[in-house]
Amino acid sequence: MEFENKPTANGSTVNSEQDNGKTTKSDRRKWIASLEYILESILKNEEPEQAALLVEELSDRLRQSGLKIPLSVSTPYINTIAPEKEPTYPGNREIERRIKSYVRWNAMAMVVKANRLHADIGGHISTYASSATLYEVGQNHFFRGSDGSNLGDMVYFQGHASPGVYSRAYVERRIDAPKLHHFRQELSSVGGISSYPHPYLMPDFWQFPTVSMGLAPIMSIYQARFVRYLKSRGQISGEEPRIFCYAGDGEMDEPESSGALTLASRENLDNLVWVVNCNLQRLDGPVRGNGKIIQELEALFRGAGWNVIKVIWGSDWDPLLAKDDKGLLLKRMEEAVDGDYQKYSVEPGSYTRKHFFGKYPELLEMVNHMSDDQIHKLLRGGHDPMKVYSAYKAAVEHKGAPTVILAKTVKGYGLGEAGEGRNITHQQKKLNERELREFRTRFDIPLPDEEVVETPFYRPPLDSPETEYLLERRKQLNGFVPERKVRAQPLNVPADSEYTEFYKGSGGHSMSTTMAAVRLLTKLLRHEGIGKRIVPIIPDEARTFGMDSLFRQIGIYSSKGQLYEPVDSETLLFYNELKDGQILEEGITEAGSMSSFIAAGTAYANLGVNMVPFYFYYSMFGFQRIGDLIWAAADSKTKGFLLGATAGRTTLNGEGLQHQDGHSHLLASTIPTLLTYDAAFAYEIAVIIKDGMRRLYAEGEESFYYLTLYNESYEMPAMPEGAEEGILKGLYKVKPATKGKKYKAHLFGSGPILREALRAQEVLAEQFDVSADVWSATSYKLLRGDALRTKRWNMLHPTAVPKKSYLESVLGNEEGVYIAVSDYMKMVPDQVAPWIPGGLMTLGTDGFGRSDTRANLRRFFEVDAELTTLATLYALHLKEAFPARVVEEAIRKLGIDPEKPFPFYI
Repeated sequence: MEFENKPTANGSTVNSEQDNGKTTKSDRRKWIASLEYILESILKNEEPEQAALLVEELSDRLRQSGLKIPLSVSTPYINTIAPEKEPTYPGNREIERRIKSYVRWNAMAMVVKANRLHADIGGHISTYASSATLYEVGQNHFFRGSDGSNLGDMVYFQGHASPGVYSRAYVERRIDAPKLHHFRQELSSVGGISSYPHPYLMPDFWQFPTVSMGLAPIMSIYQARFVRYLKSRGQISGEEPRIFCYAGDGEMDEPESSGALTLASRENLDNLVWVVNCNLQRLDGPVRGNGKIIQELEALFRGAGWNVIKVIWGSDWDPLLAKDDKGLLLKRMEEAVDGDYQKYSVEPGSYTRKHFFGKYPELLEMVNHMSDDQIHKLLRGGHDPMKVYSAYKAAVEHKGAPTVILAKTVKGYGLGEAGEGRNITHQQKKLNERELREFRTRFDIPLPDEEVVETPFYRPPLDSPETEYLLERRKQLNGFVPERKVRAQPLNVPADSEYTEFYKGSGGHSMSTTMAAVRLLTKLLRHEGIGKRIVPIIPDEARTFGMDSLFRQIGIYSSKGQLYEPVDSETLLFYNELKDGQILEEGITEAGSMSSFIAAGTAYANLGVNMVPFYFYYSMFGFQRIGDLIWAAADSKTKGFLLGATAGRTTLNGEGLQHQDGHSHLLASTIPTLLTYDAAFAYEIAVIIKDGMRRLYAEGEESFYYLTLYNESYEMPAMPEGAEEGILKGLYKVKPATKGKKYKAHLFGSGPILREALRAQEVLAEQFDVSADVWSATSYKLLRGDALRTKRWNMLHPTAVPKKSYLESVLGNEEGVYIAVSDYMKMVPDQVAPWIPGGLMTLGTDGFGRSDTRANLRRFFEVDAELTTLATLYALHLKEAFPARVVEEAIRKLGIDPEKPFPFYI
């Protein structure tokens, strides 16, 4: 091979292969030499920022040409979209500025008024003050409403910005002034408005609860994916709604905010746009005072495969950057940390001139033509409608990946000395008269001085150019946002005959309640009326729960289908991914799975279609692990079924302390709209799910269900006649006692421990002359709720004939002592103790779990038949039925160690 020397750009020579029409190794050497020459020139002139820009521009050019060039995780600290690439702004910026000013004023006035009358009412001014432009550009040009024929975009508004959203609705004439006057006073006679976005409290307005930090980001990702899931399965059609999520830069420290980023890029969710309001401050101080949160977030999102658009500098900076031939301005922008930028926002322009521009004489000279006031008013990008519009347009037009817009703002923008950019701004609730007038003047609010101090709400007349413009924009965008509409039609739920096989028992075969629930789900999936609407959700435990048979039957959803041959393809139950698969197999993420449950369970309101989520998971990793999301599900008015499988502190016997659940029912009791059940038998599960189907999907009730399921197999009996009412209300007699005994008792059992009660029934009858009725306690929460309602009614109607709760009615004619035993803490049955005649003796699994056999664990936690027998005898002794020595003899006879430590403390 022959080589020849050819000169390079810097005068050196490199060897080159003979020209054969293809790129050669020596060609590449020439290119590198040219780059070396450029680099040498840049370094000689001390312009390292120019090198970074050159590399970024070269990479962008190569990507534009169609080449797959790896993304760098960080780009220079300037706007992603160059000024020459910005589109023409389509709206009337002056009218939009006035509308935004009115919304700003009302948002501020709402909080100030509330706290003037009630000093402790709270509220937030500063978050919306920093994000007003971000929201208004969206409202005027991007957020599509739902006009009945189209699905509207879904916007997760930042919770602390709620005053601005209410104010916008007031200017739109969707909320009247009395509502604004009662911000955070929901119990007022006019019905005030909630502190934050709460669909439960304002079901026609808010769609998503967002103020619990970090939940909106993860919920928005799974919402965007659920939209794709529904489209793939033909459940929705037409133009795809977009999902916008607004978050704060401080909020991004929450694990839920960043934990699912790769799902969004992996699923190519280009229907998802995040806007991170980077005002550089969290509640107490800077988010990253010693660094740059925007650069950090850019690296995070780019690394996760997102399209990142930075909106850092307003248009006033463009001429300065254009003159920055040596890259000194960019260098200074890179050098200054967020703590510096926060300081610049609160100090006068003279301070910025000296401390920012003054570091380099050339920079200082660059701004000699500007006054201190002009320097102080140099906008951050998030306050510039042109920059924000450009970013939004690029985001919604981007294909193949989700987009995040990192918009730099000033917290409390517009508040001036009252709190703009200061560490106290998040807690700012009040403004004095001077501060109010300055705010009024700064934003040109048409209010005279004598009215300003009263902070009246202002909106222009209905026939004003501003109102006409605003309403026309919303008309063009198909309606208002936010708005929650329930449009889903009732489902044709299965008839009672569909459940009869579960009423008959297992016919001598053993099965677990988990298996029974999966069999019922499999049957429901075949039902013509609801089968396609069911959404099975599993966090990587399908085989554990015996659900792998569904892989073949309905498939696992994958937007890409299955691009590989699974290793178990030769087996019947192979891992089967389909583009229209029905199972959401979420991997090891309870938070992600719960977000899918919320998306599916709110589709009746947000997407106009009733979907029926069944979320199976380890019961220990529900309320304890992601209880905040379950609370958000209730606030969202989610429908569906949570199924806490492998439940019980002694039933899941081999897994030990970390996995054994003995308290989820206690935690579940805190959720007002959650119907909780601890079922023992297959027929109980069938009755409960049938009831849920009717109430949620035929009658439209907005609540959800929690059932605990167990992995212990035993024969399932047939349903006793007339048991259905008691199953649903929480208690029914499952096996009456043997008659003719001297003493009387009642044993309440739940889940598999009901079988210990049944065994204790035999021991008591055979050895101690005690007739014990056995009751299945399916829901202590529902029993307690009903008893509390009845007690309250009686208190408020003292002269009326007292009512009786279901529990009091059922037990009113019974005699004897009452013992409750379950695989849960004693506090679970203790919920109903005040309504039990003569009191309730409780046994439960208080303490940390252990790994052992079920028999040993039940003896350790003192919930087996022997301890149930002993508790019954002791309760009879306390009623003076027989002397203490009888109980002591029973302890020896039953083989119980009276000196064993209390399991709660060991």
